[in-house]
Amino acid sequence: MLYYFEFRTYAKLLRLAWREKNPRNRRRLLLTLLVTIPVVNFCHAVCFALDPILFPGLRRVEVRKPVFVIGHARSGTTLLHRLMCKDSERFSAFLFYELYLPSLLEKKLVRLVARWDHRHFGGALERRVKAWEDRKFGPTRDLHYQSLTIPEEDDVILWWSCASGFWIVALPYMGELDFYYVDRRPERQRRRLMRFYKECIRRQLYLNGPEKHHLSKNPTYNGRVEALIETFPDACIVVPYRNPYETIPSLLKLMKTSWAMRKWTDAEMQRSLHILAEQSYDTYLYPLEVLARHPETPQAIVDYAELVESPKRVVERVYADLGFPLSPEIERALEAEEQKAGKHETSHRYSLEEFGLKGDEIHVRLADLFERFHWDAADPRQAAGREG
Repeated sequence: MLYYFEFRTYAKLLRLAWREKNPRNRRRLLLTLLVTIPVVNFCHAVCFALDPILFPGLRRVEVRKPVFVIGHARSGTTLLHRLMCKDSERFSAFLFYELYLPSLLEKKLVRLVARWDHRHFGGALERRVKAWEDRKFGPTRDLHYQSLTIPEEDDVILWWSCASGFWIVALPYMGELDFYYVDRRPERQRRRLMRFYKECIRRQLYLNGPEKHHLSKNPTYNGRVEALIETFPDACIVVPYRNPYETIPSLLKLMKTSWAMRKWTDAEMQRSLHILAEQSYDTYLYPLEVLARHPETPQAIVDYAELVESPKRVVERVYADLGFPLSPEIERALEAEEQKAGKHETSHRYSLEEFGLKGDEIHVRLADLFERFHWDAADPRQAAGREG
């Protein structure tokens, strides 16, 4: 398969950048779109085409029983994903830096440079990268911890193709750009996107071990559950659920912080925040609708409160629901995590009122979930207070 690029989205990004009123943001966007994107994608396309030639064993790699952790952002997807990633004998996942390198050749070259750095320079380059990480990610690590060398959301693999929801993190153009409702796209467009994603996973499995199962975490993939099952018929789906009084304002605060750091105007941010809040209802309801239509798909529903309180018991249940035996490695990791359960707290603060959200409306629109997960006892003024 050739390298994938969304030309329609790219053209729309150019139009949005050209009409941007802030001169600084306009220059930055146009430089990225007219210079960086073409140059980087040319390199990616060449390397992607070379992969099966330089690594003929890639043709024999199959994606078997991948696991997709979806669910509303801030609902425990990261916690659950990183817990399961500790089972390194069974699961393969993208590290953050690998998501910006869709080609197998590129990943191999980076690993070669890292070995040279340790062998000949005592890790000098690694220390410089770590220092850059601290400057880049430091201001937002209390909201979501990031590092180039830990697992992150698969959706970033589509960034250079102009097909990733992370463009919304950089640009408050909700409503004009849609990276979420993939299941609603025309069949041909949807299948091209998902085939490319599958090819990227195959390359990662070749790198980490073709006998492993791919493990993914993506809140934005709630809008493509049908596409996941269509592309990976033996896929396993895991959906954590957390009180929306907490998740929705927490997500909006995270996005507002990201956009404010990039100097976007209040009007631009408020419009996108309103659309994002409305999309949250679909994020809660749509995965369960799809899974109900596919009872043959191995699936696990996770209660966030229980995950935080007893991660070992919850992960054991997830493994049982998906049909995976517990390995000694993951059992040891879970025992260690159990000792830390419930002790983490951040300074991330948010409230429903801050974003004009009404607890009564949320309760009515998600009434079945409130009953199912016993959220009725929660006071919206207390639930939407802090990240713990």
